[in-house]
Amino acid sequence: QVQLVESGGDLVQPGGSLRLSCVASGKILSINVMSWYRQAPGKQREFVASWLTSGDKALYADSVKGRFTISGDNTKNAIYLQMNSLKSEDTAVYYCKAEDWTEAYDYWGRGTQVTVSS
Repeated sequence: QVQLVESGGDLVQPGGSLRLSCVASGKILSINVMSWYRQAPGKQREFVASWLTSGDKALYADSVKGRFTISGDNTKNAIYLQMNSLKSEDTAVYYCKAEDWTEAYDYWGRGTQVTVSS
């Protein structure tokens, strides 16, 4: 089992910045990829960014490229999402996901609310 706890969500004005954190505990050595997803009201959950734990490799959705940066700290069992130049359309609940390729299982956190509004 893996437990994920997100934090850092807040209300921010357009153009502002936020940094989200996701800390993993439990069976952390089984995690191959950690990702951020988001879900806006009335919309499906969508991919934001991912971090390959073994290779420090990052992938981004086109909608956030150049504005968001994902990073990882294996010593803290954590990933972060630095979000700059925030737009109203970034408003959503942001979820952390951990993938265990051996077990073919995904773990999800409970999410943290990000609201971009003036």
